[in-house]
Amino acid sequence: MWRIWRLYDPLRAMVVQGVFLFSLAAMIHLVLLSTNKFNWLDGPKAGPAATQNAPMPAATPK
Repeated sequence: MWRIWRLYDPLRAMVVQGVFLFSLAAMIHLVLLSTNKFNWLDGPKAGPAATQNAPMPAATPK
C-alpha cells in the first residue's frame, strides 16, 4: 500500500476525492429536485388537467 502513496500525493488525492464527491452529491440533489415525486422544496406539482384524458365526445348525427 505504501508504494501507491509514493506514486500519488496523499493531499492531492484527498482534495480530488472531496471535489468529486461534492460534485456527485450536488448532481444527485439537483436531479432529485427536478423530479415531481422527490422535490422536497416545492412539493409535488399539480397533475395534468382532467380534461386531457377525457374520452372523445359521441359523434352527432347530421
